[in-house]
Amino acid sequence: MKSLLHLVFILFLSVQLQAQQKTVTGIVTSASDGAPLPGVTVIIKGTTTGTQTDFNGNYAIMVVEGDVLQFSYVAYKLLEYKVRKETSINVVLEEDSATLDEVVVVGYGTSRRSGNTRKNKNRQVSYALSGKVAGINSNANRNGGTTSAIRLRGVGSINGNRKPLYVVDGILITSDENIAAIDKKGIKATTILKDQDATAIYGARGANGVIVIETKKGNYKALQIEEVNNETYDEIVENQFERVALAPLSTFSIDVDKASYSNIRRMINNGQKIPADAVKIEEMINYFNYNYPQPADEHPFSIHSEVAKTPWNATTKIVKIGLQGKTYKNDELPASNLTFLIDVSGSMNDANKLPLLQSAFKLLVNQLREKDKIAIVVYAGAAGMVLPPTSGARKEEIMKALDNLSAGGSTAGGAGIELAYKIAQENFIKEGNNRVILATDGDFNVGASTDKDMEKLIEEKRKSGVFLSVLGFGFGNYKDSKLETLADKGNGNHAYIDTMQEAQKTFGKEFGGTLYTIAKDVKIQIEFNPNKVQAYRLIGYENRLLADEDFIDDTKDAGELGSGHTVTALYEVIPVGIESDYLKTVDDLKYTKSTVASNLSDELFTVKFRYKKPDGHKSIEMVHVQKDDVSEPSNDLKFAASVALMGMQLRDSKFDNEATLKNVAQLAKEGKGLDTDGYRSEFIRLVEAYQSL
Repeated sequence: MKSLLHLVFILFLSVQLQAQQKTVTGIVTSASDGAPLPGVTVIIKGTTTGTQTDFNGNYAIMVVEGDVLQFSYVAYKLLEYKVRKETSINVVLEEDSATLDEVVVVGYGTSRRSGNTRKNKNRQVSYALSGKVAGINSNANRNGGTTSAIRLRGVGSINGNRKPLYVVDGILITSDENIAAIDKKGIKATTILKDQDATAIYGARGANGVIVIETKKGNYKALQIEEVNNETYDEIVENQFERVALAPLSTFSIDVDKASYSNIRRMINNGQKIPADAVKIEEMINYFNYNYPQPADEHPFSIHSEVAKTPWNATTKIVKIGLQGKTYKNDELPASNLTFLIDVSGSMNDANKLPLLQSAFKLLVNQLREKDKIAIVVYAGAAGMVLPPTSGARKEEIMKALDNLSAGGSTAGGAGIELAYKIAQENFIKEGNNRVILATDGDFNVGASTDKDMEKLIEEKRKSGVFLSVLGFGFGNYKDSKLETLADKGNGNHAYIDTMQEAQKTFGKEFGGTLYTIAKDVKIQIEFNPNKVQAYRLIGYENRLLADEDFIDDTKDAGELGSGHTVTALYEVIPVGIESDYLKTVDDLKYTKSTVASNLSDELFTVKFRYKKPDGHKSIEMVHVQKDDVSEPSNDLKFAASVALMGMQLRDSKFDNEATLKNVAQLAKEGKGLDTDGYRSEFIRLVEAYQSL
């Protein structure tokens, strides 16, 4: 009986407690201008229960009467509010003049100068800071060494990496040697940033805290210390030669992405070392257009192939396989439902990021028609819509929305993608061009952020029928691996915008190809004739390889082809009877004996293509046969081969047969051709410039 009464009492208390709980909502604004404040922390005092305001300053939190809500935001006074019977609490935060009077400009935004900032008189920076600047633990090296361990109290990491980020006169530094080289006598002030103060400005890079050093001369940049480089690229393992007797089929997805070439161009122009994994040879080759015929039948693309002697190896042959997508004029394209998804986080503040992005998108806006509509979603600490779906005829309104964008805060990429797809789906145009265009440096650090998280999110979203274009901007923290994953899994393409000229190419000359898909899930499978080919090597496409059985599996995702796009793939093949150092001896098979059809002895290979219509689910197959006809290489083949050879040079490939950059330049000049737009001439200049680095 006592147990029953006890249970009833507990249930009664639970009901009473639940009855007292309620959801409080409201909006947080600034007292100075009444503007909503995104990313304000709202927490129940004395607990860890809390939330943040969204892009429009809105929040919602579960409370009980008597709870005290604390509203905090960088550079604003803390505000406390005791909850009574109301369910709506709107809050106005006042700027903290005490901190605004001492603003230090750092990184991509501003930060408050700490009241604990002190000048230091010790020789080594780490030794100077130890015990003298609040918040620092330093295992200073007192024996003349160049490095020391500095940690910020209250900052921890499960992986043991608790090294803070240094910012010296606005320059991000990661090298301990460069920090140790700073003379303490030249330091004017030191600021410690932790928690939200650090991540709001520097994103994930500030997760372990930030030490901001201001020198007396303010010219640390003049020392030309290398800036922090947190760019990430997927590892690429170069394709090897495959024996036809053991692996007669080569299967891969097409790739129309061109980001790698413009990214490499940026690095060469800046005199930077090029990471091998940043070099995707297929994207370099496909940056350029080639003279392939337009399709003349019901298929959305035509097929072209060519065989010649390999320019860098007289004992092998080079095979070029090209696709030409059907070209539609802009006024022939269906109505577009576009959603711009723009990263306005703190890391986008550089001139080659958000400002370049704004100018680039205006090129696209200028081409919109009245039947097109565009919405703009932005994300930083939270995501929000700054322009509802608007007709392309209202260009001034769209331009104004772009001009009003500014950068600041952390990067909630996952939330932005969710909202952009939601808007695109709500305004879906049947048989139209429905697309989200994401523009970012890829530095996601709030919510879904890892490559695997983003891949899962996009795979789910592509079921909606909305396509995705991904545009990368800036450098230093450019996340190529993440952006490529988004484009691949979102039925879209990936470009890197380094200049307005590149923006003009992407949104001007190639507007249709960038935005309008004519075929999706395009796969290629080549079967080489063992009578003719001993071994083959696909040049590039390492991260586009498919299992042979994936070719006929319509559930397997592959690349998309846009209006007017060309796709080029190169193979190097070793003919039968040729001895090669690239091939190692393999024992004869005991149970399997290969037999070759004798009536097909004049064929070099058969290539099959499978694709789906943009709104289709079942693939269509095309077949093309290449005879063993070796001809003089066309200008297109010479130039494509020169680009491939340049990529091999940058990757330090073992297959370049000791060719040089001089050979690359000579081959490119031979294949330059008409070059109406000057892109091939630019490539030649880049090769020659790289020779001098």
